[in-house]
Amino acid sequence: MSKFVRSSKYRHVFGKPARSEDCFSGIKLSKTAWDSNLIKANPKFVAVCWETGGGGAVGILNQKNTGKLGSVPLVAGHKGPVLDIDFNPFNDNLLATASEDCYVKIWHLPDTGLTSNLTAENAVQDLRGHTRKVGTCDFNPVANNVLATSATDYSVRLWDIEKGSELFTVNAAATNIIQCLAWNYNGSLLAQLSKDKKLRLIDPRQSKVASEVTGHEGVKGGRCTWLGKKELIFSVGFGKSGSQRQYAIYDPKDMSKPVVPPTNIDSSAGILMPFYDSDTNCLFLAGKGDGNIRYYEITSDPGIIFYLSEYKSNSPTKGMASLPKRGVDVNSNEIVRLYKVVDDIVEPISFTVPRKSDSFADDIFPDCASDEPALSSSEWAGGSDSDPKTVSLAPGFVKTTTKADFNPVKQEAPVGPTTEAELREEYEKLKKRVAYLEAEIIKKDARIKELES
Repeated sequence: MSKFVRSSKYRHVFGKPARSEDCFSGIKLSKTAWDSNLIKANPKFVAVCWETGGGGAVGILNQKNTGKLGSVPLVAGHKGPVLDIDFNPFNDNLLATASEDCYVKIWHLPDTGLTSNLTAENAVQDLRGHTRKVGTCDFNPVANNVLATSATDYSVRLWDIEKGSELFTVNAAATNIIQCLAWNYNGSLLAQLSKDKKLRLIDPRQSKVASEVTGHEGVKGGRCTWLGKKELIFSVGFGKSGSQRQYAIYDPKDMSKPVVPPTNIDSSAGILMPFYDSDTNCLFLAGKGDGNIRYYEITSDPGIIFYLSEYKSNSPTKGMASLPKRGVDVNSNEIVRLYKVVDDIVEPISFTVPRKSDSFADDIFPDCASDEPALSSSEWAGGSDSDPKTVSLAPGFVKTTTKADFNPVKQEAPVGPTTEAELREEYEKLKKRVAYLEAEIIKKDARIKELES
Protein backbone atom coordinates (compact mmCIF):
# COMPACT_ATOMS: atom_id res chain seq x y z
CA MET A 1 0.00 0.00 0.00
CA SER A 2 1.26 3.41 -0.93
CA LYS A 3 0.38 6.67 0.84
CA PHE A 4 2.34 9.12 -1.31
CA VAL A 5 0.40 11.78 -3.21
CA ARG A 6 -0.56 10.55 -6.67
CA SER A 7 -2.86 11.75 -9.42
CA SER A 8 -6.38 10.36 -9.03
CA LYS A 9 -9.87 11.71 -9.65
CA TYR A 10 -10.93 9.98 -6.39
CA ARG A 11 -8.19 11.46 -4.23
CA HIS A 12 -10.58 13.95 -2.61
CA VAL A 13 -13.54 11.62 -2.11
CA PHE A 14 -15.13 12.36 1.27
CA GLY A 15 -17.78 10.64 3.35
CA LYS A 16 -20.73 12.51 4.78
CA PRO A 17 -23.22 10.98 7.24
CA ALA A 18 -26.93 11.60 6.69
CA ARG A 19 -28.87 14.03 8.83
CA SER A 20 -30.74 12.47 11.74
CA GLU A 21 -34.08 12.82 9.93
CA ASP A 22 -32.65 10.82 7.01
CA CYS A 23 -31.53 7.94 9.26
CA PHE A 24 -33.60 5.01 10.50
CA SER A 25 -33.93 5.25 14.28
CA GLY A 26 -35.35 2.59 16.60
CA ILE A 27 -34.08 -0.66 15.07
CA LYS A 28 -33.48 -3.83 17.09
CA LEU A 29 -30.38 -5.45 15.64
CA SER A 30 -30.02 -9.20 16.08
CA LYS A 31 -27.67 -10.28 18.88
CA THR A 32 -26.61 -13.45 17.10
CA ALA A 33 -22.96 -14.39 17.57
CA TRP A 34 -22.69 -15.26 13.88
CA ASP A 35 -20.28 -12.90 12.15
CA SER A 36 -22.26 -11.50 9.20
CA ASN A 37 -22.98 -7.97 8.03
CA LEU A 38 -26.57 -8.20 9.42
CA ILE A 39 -27.93 -5.63 6.93
CA LYS A 40 -28.60 -5.35 3.18
CA ALA A 41 -29.94 -2.48 1.07
CA ASN A 42 -31.38 -1.79 -2.36
CA PRO A 43 -33.05 1.33 -3.84
CA LYS A 44 -36.43 0.36 -2.31
CA PHE A 45 -35.71 -1.29 1.03
CA VAL A 46 -33.23 -1.78 3.84
CA ALA A 47 -33.37 -5.21 5.50
CA VAL A 48 -31.96 -5.69 9.01
CA CYS A 49 -31.53 -8.95 10.96
CA TRP A 50 -33.90 -8.31 13.86
CA GLU A 51 -33.79 -9.36 17.51
CA THR A 52 -36.90 -11.28 18.59
CA GLY A 53 -37.98 -13.34 21.56
CA GLY A 54 -38.03 -16.60 19.63
CA GLY A 55 -37.10 -17.77 16.15
CA GLY A 56 -35.55 -15.41 13.64
CA ALA A 57 -36.79 -12.23 11.96
CA VAL A 58 -35.80 -9.51 9.52
CA GLY A 59 -37.00 -5.91 9.80
CA ILE A 60 -38.00 -4.32 6.49
CA LEU A 61 -37.43 -0.56 6.26
CA ASN A 62 -38.84 1.49 3.39
CA GLN A 63 -36.23 3.83 1.89
CA LYS A 64 -38.87 6.58 1.72
CA ASN A 65 -39.82 6.37 5.41
CA THR A 66 -36.81 7.55 7.41
CA GLY A 67 -36.66 9.07 10.89
CA LYS A 68 -38.01 7.59 14.09
CA LEU A 69 -39.50 4.17 13.43
CA GLY A 70 -42.72 3.02 15.01
CA SER A 71 -43.82 -0.58 14.75
CA VAL A 72 -41.64 -2.25 12.12
CA PRO A 73 -43.22 -5.09 10.09
CA LEU A 74 -41.08 -8.21 10.26
CA VAL A 75 -40.30 -11.17 8.06
CA ALA A 76 -40.65 -13.76 10.82
CA GLY A 77 -40.79 -17.24 9.32
CA HIS A 78 -37.73 -18.99 10.72
CA LYS A 79 -37.47 -21.13 13.85
CA GLY A 80 -33.90 -20.01 14.52
CA PRO A 81 -32.02 -16.70 14.23
CA VAL A 82 -31.53 -15.31 10.71
CA LEU A 83 -27.79 -15.33 10.00
CA ASP A 84 -27.59 -13.76 6.53
CA ILE A 85 -29.80 -11.96 4.00
CA ASP A 86 -29.57 -10.85 0.38
CA PHE A 87 -31.76 -9.02 -2.13
CA ASN A 88 -32.26 -10.32 -5.65
CA PRO A 89 -30.24 -7.93 -7.89
CA PHE A 90 -32.90 -8.15 -10.63
CA ASN A 91 -36.03 -7.85 -8.50
CA ASP A 92 -35.88 -5.44 -5.56
CA ASN A 93 -38.94 -7.10 -4.04
CA LEU A 94 -37.33 -10.52 -3.53
CA LEU A 95 -35.38 -11.23 -0.33
CA ALA A 96 -33.47 -14.40 0.64
CA THR A 97 -32.97 -15.28 4.31
CA ALA A 98 -30.58 -17.93 5.68
CA SER A 99 -31.13 -19.25 9.17
CA GLU A 100 -29.82 -21.34 12.00
CA ASP A 101 -32.82 -23.65 11.45
CA CYS A 102 -31.03 -25.10 8.35
CA TYR A 103 -33.48 -23.51 5.89
CA VAL A 104 -33.26 -20.78 3.28
CA LYS A 105 -36.49 -18.93 2.48
CA ILE A 106 -37.45 -16.54 -0.31
CA TRP A 107 -39.87 -13.69 0.41
CA HIS A 108 -41.77 -11.30 -1.83
CA LEU A 109 -42.11 -7.74 -0.49
CA PRO A 110 -44.88 -5.42 -1.75
CA ASP A 111 -43.75 -2.29 -3.62
CA THR A 112 -44.99 -0.08 -0.78
CA GLY A 113 -43.33 -2.21 1.90
CA LEU A 114 -44.80 -4.48 4.54
CA THR A 115 -47.90 -3.47 6.49
CA SER A 116 -47.94 -6.60 8.68
CA ASN A 117 -45.63 -9.43 9.65
CA LEU A 118 -44.86 -12.24 7.22
CA THR A 119 -44.86 -15.78 8.66
CA ALA A 120 -43.55 -19.10 7.36
CA GLU A 121 -46.71 -19.61 5.31
CA ASN A 122 -46.02 -16.38 3.41
CA ALA A 123 -42.61 -17.50 2.10
CA VAL A 124 -42.80 -17.87 -1.68
CA GLN A 125 -40.08 -20.53 -1.66
CA ASP A 126 -38.42 -22.88 0.85
CA LEU A 127 -34.97 -24.24 0.03
CA ARG A 128 -34.21 -27.47 1.90
CA GLY A 129 -30.96 -29.38 1.64
CA HIS A 130 -28.45 -28.16 4.21
CA THR A 131 -28.19 -30.29 7.34
CA ARG A 132 -26.62 -27.66 9.62
CA LYS A 133 -27.20 -23.93 10.13
CA VAL A 134 -26.96 -21.86 6.95
CA GLY A 135 -24.52 -18.97 7.33
CA THR A 136 -24.36 -17.23 3.94
CA CYS A 137 -26.63 -16.55 0.96
CA ASP A 138 -25.57 -14.64 -2.17
CA PHE A 139 -27.41 -14.05 -5.45
CA ASN A 140 -25.63 -14.51 -8.76
CA PRO A 141 -24.86 -11.07 -10.29
CA VAL A 142 -25.64 -12.17 -13.86
CA ALA A 143 -28.10 -15.09 -13.89
CA ASN A 144 -31.70 -14.62 -12.81
CA ASN A 145 -32.91 -16.46 -9.69
CA VAL A 146 -29.61 -18.28 -8.97
CA LEU A 147 -28.61 -18.29 -5.29
CA ALA A 148 -25.47 -19.65 -3.59
CA THR A 149 -25.62 -20.74 0.06
CA SER A 150 -23.15 -22.24 2.52
CA ALA A 151 -23.64 -23.89 5.89
CA THR A 152 -21.81 -25.43 8.80
CA ASP A 153 -22.24 -28.81 7.10
CA TYR A 154 -19.29 -27.42 5.06
CA SER A 155 -21.19 -27.61 1.79
CA VAL A 156 -21.93 -24.95 -0.82
CA ARG A 157 -25.22 -25.32 -2.67
CA LEU A 158 -26.53 -23.58 -5.79
CA TRP A 159 -30.27 -23.10 -6.16
CA ASP A 160 -32.84 -22.14 -8.75
CA ILE A 161 -35.12 -20.20 -6.41
CA GLU A 162 -37.97 -20.12 -8.93
CA LYS A 163 -38.20 -23.92 -9.17
CA GLY A 164 -37.06 -24.44 -5.60
CA SER A 165 -34.53 -26.98 -6.86
CA GLU A 166 -30.87 -27.59 -6.17
CA LEU A 167 -28.70 -27.05 -9.23
CA PHE A 168 -25.26 -28.03 -7.95
CA THR A 169 -23.61 -29.05 -4.67
CA VAL A 170 -19.99 -28.71 -3.59
CA ASN A 171 -19.52 -31.07 -0.64
CA ALA A 172 -16.56 -30.82 1.72
CA ALA A 173 -15.97 -27.28 0.49
CA ALA A 174 -14.21 -26.46 3.78
CA THR A 175 -13.06 -28.06 7.02
CA ASN A 176 -14.27 -25.27 9.29
CA ILE A 177 -16.95 -22.55 9.32
CA ILE A 178 -17.42 -20.87 5.94
CA GLN A 179 -17.46 -17.14 6.65
CA CYS A 180 -17.82 -15.70 3.18
CA LEU A 181 -18.88 -16.51 -0.37
CA ALA A 182 -18.34 -14.03 -3.21
CA TRP A 183 -19.27 -14.21 -6.90
CA ASN A 184 -16.90 -12.99 -9.58
CA TYR A 185 -17.88 -10.31 -12.11
CA ASN A 186 -19.58 -12.63 -14.61
CA GLY A 187 -21.05 -15.02 -12.05
CA SER A 188 -19.08 -18.07 -13.16
CA LEU A 189 -16.87 -18.62 -10.10
CA LEU A 190 -17.08 -18.29 -6.32
CA ALA A 191 -14.39 -17.28 -3.84
CA GLN A 192 -14.76 -18.73 -0.38
CA LEU A 193 -13.01 -17.89 2.88
CA SER A 194 -13.36 -20.08 5.96
CA LYS A 195 -12.04 -20.40 9.49
CA ASP A 196 -9.65 -23.16 8.45
CA LYS A 197 -7.51 -20.25 7.10
CA LYS A 198 -8.05 -21.31 3.50
CA LEU A 199 -9.07 -19.14 0.57
CA ARG A 200 -10.74 -21.34 -2.05
CA LEU A 201 -11.75 -20.87 -5.66
CA ILE A 202 -14.94 -22.81 -6.42
CA ASP A 203 -16.27 -23.76 -9.84
CA PRO A 204 -19.93 -24.28 -8.87
CA ARG A 205 -21.06 -25.83 -12.17
CA GLN A 206 -18.31 -28.44 -11.91
CA SER A 207 -19.20 -29.00 -8.22
CA LYS A 208 -15.58 -28.78 -7.19
CA VAL A 209 -12.95 -26.66 -5.49
CA ALA A 210 -10.71 -25.53 -8.35
CA SER A 211 -7.83 -24.33 -6.16
CA GLU A 212 -7.04 -23.23 -2.64
CA VAL A 213 -4.34 -21.42 -0.72
CA THR A 214 -3.54 -20.76 2.92
CA GLY A 215 -4.42 -17.11 3.45
CA HIS A 216 -4.25 -15.06 6.62
CA GLU A 217 -2.77 -16.96 9.55
CA GLY A 218 -5.02 -15.54 12.29
CA VAL A 219 -7.77 -17.71 13.78
CA LYS A 220 -10.49 -15.03 13.73
CA GLY A 221 -11.32 -15.54 10.07
CA GLY A 222 -12.10 -12.87 7.53
CA ARG A 223 -13.88 -11.92 4.32
CA CYS A 224 -13.20 -11.86 0.60
CA THR A 225 -14.53 -10.10 -2.50
CA TRP A 226 -13.71 -9.98 -6.19
CA LEU A 227 -12.18 -6.85 -7.68
CA GLY A 228 -14.72 -6.58 -10.50
CA LYS A 229 -13.43 -6.73 -14.08
CA LYS A 230 -9.85 -7.06 -12.85
CA GLU A 231 -10.67 -10.69 -11.92
CA LEU A 232 -8.57 -10.58 -8.77
CA ILE A 233 -9.61 -11.77 -5.30
CA PHE A 234 -9.24 -9.40 -2.36
CA SER A 235 -9.22 -10.89 1.15
CA VAL A 236 -9.08 -9.46 4.66
CA GLY A 237 -8.20 -11.28 7.86
CA PHE A 238 -5.76 -11.33 10.77
CA GLY A 239 -2.08 -11.99 11.18
CA LYS A 240 -0.63 -14.77 13.31
CA SER A 241 -0.63 -12.58 16.44
CA GLY A 242 -4.42 -12.28 16.18
CA SER A 243 -4.51 -8.50 16.52
CA GLN A 244 -3.01 -7.28 13.23
CA ARG A 245 -5.71 -6.77 10.58
CA GLN A 246 -4.47 -7.50 7.06
CA TYR A 247 -5.44 -7.53 3.41
CA ALA A 248 -4.10 -9.54 0.49
CA ILE A 249 -4.80 -9.85 -3.25
CA TYR A 250 -4.71 -13.08 -5.27
CA ASP A 251 -4.84 -13.95 -8.94
CA PRO A 252 -7.20 -16.95 -9.38
CA LYS A 253 -5.02 -18.21 -12.24
CA ASP A 254 -2.19 -18.85 -9.74
CA MET A 255 -3.24 -18.50 -6.12
CA SER A 256 0.03 -19.90 -4.80
CA LYS A 257 1.71 -16.51 -5.35
CA PRO A 258 -0.32 -13.57 -4.01
CA VAL A 259 -0.26 -10.46 -6.18
CA VAL A 260 -0.16 -8.47 -2.93
CA PRO A 261 1.00 -10.60 0.06
CA PRO A 262 -0.75 -10.24 3.45
CA THR A 263 -0.18 -6.61 4.44
CA ASN A 264 -0.87 -5.14 7.88
CA ILE A 265 -3.46 -2.37 8.16
CA ASP A 266 -3.79 -1.76 11.90
CA SER A 267 -4.29 -3.49 15.24
CA SER A 268 -7.91 -4.11 16.17
CA ALA A 269 -10.15 -7.02 17.12
CA GLY A 270 -13.08 -6.36 14.79
CA ILE A 271 -13.43 -8.17 11.47
CA LEU A 272 -13.15 -6.02 8.32
CA MET A 273 -16.02 -5.81 5.82
CA PRO A 274 -14.89 -5.04 2.23
CA PHE A 275 -17.08 -3.27 -0.36
CA TYR A 276 -15.82 -2.83 -3.91
CA ASP A 277 -17.23 -0.48 -6.54
CA SER A 278 -16.17 -1.91 -9.91
CA ASP A 279 -17.19 1.28 -11.76
CA THR A 280 -14.75 3.56 -9.93
CA ASN A 281 -12.33 0.81 -8.77
CA CYS A 282 -12.69 2.16 -5.23
CA LEU A 283 -12.51 -0.27 -2.31
CA PHE A 284 -13.99 0.51 1.11
CA LEU A 285 -13.01 -1.28 4.33
CA ALA A 286 -15.28 -0.95 7.37
CA GLY A 287 -14.31 -2.57 10.66
CA LYS A 288 -16.75 -4.05 13.14
CA GLY A 289 -16.39 -2.39 16.51
CA ASP A 290 -14.74 0.76 15.18
CA GLY A 291 -16.20 3.74 13.36
CA ASN A 292 -13.60 4.34 10.67
CA ILE A 293 -13.94 3.46 6.98
CA ARG A 294 -10.76 3.37 4.93
CA TYR A 295 -10.93 3.60 1.17
CA TYR A 296 -8.46 2.71 -1.54
CA GLU A 297 -8.14 2.80 -5.31
CA ILE A 298 -7.35 -0.37 -7.25
CA THR A 299 -5.30 0.29 -10.40
CA SER A 300 -3.25 -1.55 -13.00
CA ASP A 301 -0.12 0.27 -11.84
CA PRO A 302 2.64 -1.51 -9.93
CA GLY A 303 1.48 -1.78 -6.36
CA ILE A 304 -2.17 -2.23 -7.46
CA ILE A 305 -3.75 -0.83 -4.27
CA PHE A 306 -3.38 2.81 -3.25
CA TYR A 307 -4.70 4.45 -0.10
CA LEU A 308 -7.07 7.38 -0.71
CA SER A 309 -8.42 8.57 2.61
CA GLU A 310 -10.41 7.64 5.71
CA TYR A 311 -13.87 8.43 7.02
CA LYS A 312 -13.61 8.83 10.79
CA SER A 313 -16.33 8.43 13.40
CA ASN A 314 -16.47 7.73 17.12
CA SER A 315 -19.55 5.51 16.73
CA PRO A 316 -18.63 1.79 16.53
CA THR A 317 -20.00 -0.15 13.58
CA LYS A 318 -22.20 -3.19 14.21
CA GLY A 319 -23.05 -3.93 10.58
CA MET A 320 -22.66 -2.43 7.12
CA ALA A 321 -24.25 -2.65 3.66
CA SER A 322 -23.63 -1.04 0.28
CA LEU A 323 -26.34 0.33 -2.00
CA PRO A 324 -26.32 -0.95 -5.62
CA LYS A 325 -24.82 1.68 -7.91
CA ARG A 326 -28.13 2.29 -9.73
CA GLY A 327 -29.48 3.79 -6.48
CA VAL A 328 -26.88 6.54 -5.88
CA ASP A 329 -27.51 10.26 -6.34
CA VAL A 330 -25.55 11.26 -9.46
CA ASN A 331 -26.63 14.92 -9.10
CA SER A 332 -24.44 15.26 -6.00
CA ASN A 333 -21.64 13.10 -7.52
CA GLU A 334 -22.29 10.36 -4.96
CA ILE A 335 -20.25 7.34 -6.08
CA VAL A 336 -21.00 5.01 -3.14
CA ARG A 337 -23.52 4.93 -0.31
CA LEU A 338 -22.95 2.72 2.71
CA TYR A 339 -25.50 1.93 5.41
CA LYS A 340 -23.94 1.74 8.86
CA VAL A 341 -25.62 0.19 11.91
CA VAL A 342 -24.85 2.14 15.09
CA ASP A 343 -26.68 1.02 18.25
CA ASP A 344 -30.38 1.35 17.29
CA ILE A 345 -29.76 3.51 14.19
CA VAL A 346 -29.12 2.79 10.51
CA GLU A 347 -27.05 5.71 9.22
CA PRO A 348 -26.52 6.25 5.46
CA ILE A 349 -23.04 7.58 4.60
CA SER A 350 -22.55 9.18 1.17
CA PHE A 351 -19.12 9.15 -0.46
CA THR A 352 -18.89 12.00 -2.93
CA VAL A 353 -16.41 13.31 -5.48
CA PRO A 354 -16.30 17.13 -5.14
CA ARG A 355 -16.88 18.91 -8.45
CA LYS A 356 -17.54 22.57 -9.26
CA SER A 357 -19.63 21.85 -12.32
CA ASP A 358 -23.28 20.80 -12.07
CA SER A 359 -23.15 18.81 -15.31
CA PHE A 360 -23.23 15.01 -15.36
CA ALA A 361 -19.74 13.66 -14.61
CA ASP A 362 -19.49 10.81 -17.12
CA ASP A 363 -15.85 10.18 -16.16
CA ILE A 364 -16.86 9.01 -12.67
CA PHE A 365 -20.16 7.45 -13.68
CA PRO A 366 -19.52 4.89 -16.42
CA ASP A 367 -22.35 2.53 -17.32
CA CYS A 368 -23.12 0.41 -14.26
CA ALA A 369 -24.73 -2.99 -13.71
CA SER A 370 -28.44 -2.79 -14.47
CA ASP A 371 -31.36 -4.60 -12.86
CA GLU A 372 -31.87 -6.81 -15.93
CA PRO A 373 -30.38 -10.31 -15.91
CA ALA A 374 -28.07 -11.31 -18.74
CA LEU A 375 -28.85 -15.03 -18.37
CA SER A 376 -31.69 -17.23 -17.19
CA SER A 377 -31.02 -19.82 -14.49
CA SER A 378 -31.24 -22.65 -17.05
CA GLU A 379 -28.79 -20.90 -19.41
CA TRP A 380 -26.33 -20.40 -16.56
CA ALA A 381 -26.71 -23.98 -15.35
CA GLY A 382 -26.11 -25.15 -18.92
CA GLY A 383 -22.68 -23.49 -18.94
CA SER A 384 -23.35 -20.10 -20.54
CA ASP A 385 -21.38 -17.06 -19.36
CA SER A 386 -22.00 -13.35 -19.82
CA ASP A 387 -20.96 -10.05 -18.31
CA PRO A 388 -23.72 -8.13 -16.49
CA LYS A 389 -26.00 -5.93 -18.57
CA THR A 390 -25.21 -2.26 -18.02
CA VAL A 391 -27.14 0.99 -18.00
CA SER A 392 -26.19 4.67 -18.10
CA LEU A 393 -26.97 6.84 -15.06
CA ALA A 394 -26.91 10.04 -17.14
CA PRO A 395 -29.84 12.48 -16.73
CA GLY A 396 -32.88 10.97 -18.37
CA PHE A 397 -32.12 7.51 -16.99
CA VAL A 398 -35.40 5.78 -16.09
CA LYS A 399 -35.34 2.88 -13.68
CA THR A 400 -36.83 -0.37 -14.92
CA THR A 401 -40.45 -0.70 -13.83
CA THR A 402 -40.87 -4.33 -14.93
CA LYS A 403 -39.21 -6.84 -12.62
CA ALA A 404 -37.31 -9.93 -13.68
CA ASP A 405 -39.51 -13.00 -14.06
CA PHE A 406 -40.29 -14.91 -10.89
CA ASN A 407 -43.03 -17.51 -10.99
CA PRO A 408 -42.22 -19.78 -8.06
CA VAL A 409 -43.09 -23.45 -8.00
CA LYS A 410 -43.09 -24.03 -4.27
CA GLN A 411 -41.70 -27.34 -3.12
CA GLU A 412 -43.77 -29.12 -0.51
CA ALA A 413 -42.12 -30.23 2.71
CA PRO A 414 -41.42 -33.99 2.75
CA VAL A 415 -43.98 -35.99 4.71
CA GLY A 416 -42.62 -38.51 7.21
CA PRO A 417 -44.00 -41.96 8.04
CA THR A 418 -47.60 -41.90 9.24
CA THR A 419 -48.55 -45.53 9.97
CA GLU A 420 -47.03 -47.96 12.45
CA ALA A 421 -45.69 -50.13 9.61
CA GLU A 422 -44.00 -47.12 8.00
CA LEU A 423 -42.51 -46.08 11.33
CA ARG A 424 -41.08 -49.58 11.89
CA GLU A 425 -39.64 -49.63 8.37
CA GLU A 426 -38.01 -46.23 8.88
CA TYR A 427 -36.65 -47.37 12.26
CA GLU A 428 -34.98 -50.42 10.68
CA LYS A 429 -33.43 -48.26 7.95
CA LEU A 430 -32.03 -45.82 10.50
CA LYS A 431 -30.68 -48.66 12.66
CA LYS A 432 -28.78 -50.06 9.66
CA ARG A 433 -27.48 -46.59 8.84
CA VAL A 434 -26.19 -46.11 12.41
CA ALA A 435 -24.48 -49.50 12.33
CA TYR A 436 -22.80 -48.61 9.03
CA LEU A 437 -21.57 -45.25 10.35
CA GLU A 438 -20.22 -46.85 13.54
CA ALA A 439 -18.27 -49.34 11.42
CA GLU A 440 -16.87 -46.50 9.32
CA ILE A 441 -15.74 -44.67 12.46
CA ILE A 442 -13.91 -47.80 13.67
CA LYS A 443 -12.14 -48.05 10.29
CA LYS A 444 -11.15 -44.39 10.40
CA ASP A 445 -9.85 -44.71 13.98
CA ALA A 446 -7.75 -47.70 12.95
CA ARG A 447 -6.36 -45.80 9.98
CA ILE A 448 -5.50 -42.80 12.16
CA LYS A 449 -3.61 -45.03 14.62
CA GLU A 450 -1.77 -46.65 11.72
CA LEU A 451 -0.69 -43.28 10.34
CA GLU A 452 0.33 -41.97 13.77
CA SER A 453 2.55 -45.00 14.37
